[in-house]
Amino acid sequence: MSISLRLVPPPIRLVDAPEPNWSHIARLSDDTGLLEHARNAIPRREHGYCVDDVSRGLLVAAREPQPTAQVVRLAERYLTFLTHALAPDGTCHNRFGYDRVWHDEPSLGDWWGRALWGLGTAAARFPVPWIRAEAHEAFAIAARQRSPWPRAMAFAGLGAAEVLRADPRSGAAASLLGDAATVIGPPGPDPDWVWPERELTYANPAPAEVLIQAGDLLGDEPLLADGLRMLSWLCRMQENNGHLSTVPVGGWRPGVPKHRHDQQPIEAAATADACATAAAVTGDERWDAPLFMSIAWFLGDNDTGTVMYDPLTGGGFDGLKPDGPNLNQGAESTLALVSTLQHARALASRSATRPSGGLA
Repeated sequence: MSISLRLVPPPIRLVDAPEPNWSHIARLSDDTGLLEHARNAIPRREHGYCVDDVSRGLLVAAREPQPTAQVVRLAERYLTFLTHALAPDGTCHNRFGYDRVWHDEPSLGDWWGRALWGLGTAAARFPVPWIRAEAHEAFAIAARQRSPWPRAMAFAGLGAAEVLRADPRSGAAASLLGDAATVIGPPGPDPDWVWPERELTYANPAPAEVLIQAGDLLGDEPLLADGLRMLSWLCRMQENNGHLSTVPVGGWRPGVPKHRHDQQPIEAAATADACATAAAVTGDERWDAPLFMSIAWFLGDNDTGTVMYDPLTGGGFDGLKPDGPNLNQGAESTLALVSTLQHARALASRSATRPSGGLA
């Protein structure tokens, strides 16, 4: 009689997370900005650059507490790109070709909000004074505008929260953050679908994170409670058999069975961002669990049990399909990986100070 043994992989631990690796981000960057797409690990120049990704690049660089000379050079390049993208009235281009020509008109789409997020974070956090100063000036220009789109306002609100946390006297940041919270709106009364929208689409943790930040920084306890309620519900929705299963392309709607693919790394990174904010604002260590699930998603604790990055290149894979990863390593996915590994590093440091050792 033969016995079939099913090998069970060991559980993923926080110590399994590698350090943030900037190698592939540097590979995708040139003297102009950050190229958007790659085939496998090789940049695709024909697709050019976008403000969406360059803003993410500046954001992640600004989150480095002790940036290397390489990261400082990249941040300067990304900041230069964003200041070039802004029109004098605060609207923003998005698409810049490898031919060094803007391929769109300035407007107020998601890229405008992401530009404010990156600029606000650099203005608040970057340790290099001239980068902080220029980022603050560019933030002030873009913050004059308001977008009609909730996601764009959510991203802008997160940048405003960074500025306001660094400078509580900033009226422009407080006004933008408050307006972002108003556009997002409160959660609904249905306990089975508390989301303020009738579907979960993309970057879903960001609206909840904005309400958390606004409630905390503007002294609005009900708003803070709304944001925490939304994020807690979203985390429950994205939990599948003990691991993170993010809202995929195509979204989820009430009363419709969930599909699980294709999942995007940026959704796991956004979940990590929001849970880290909730933990910092409330001091509640229970938010560390969904934060860890977001980290573990990249390490292989996901619906297919697949590691979502290439340790040789430092690149993040572009998506999780039913049969495994999309092996292309574009800017968005790689920045999502590095951002989440920054949270892993911070969580490991916090856990090491706890008597039990925490999640490490």
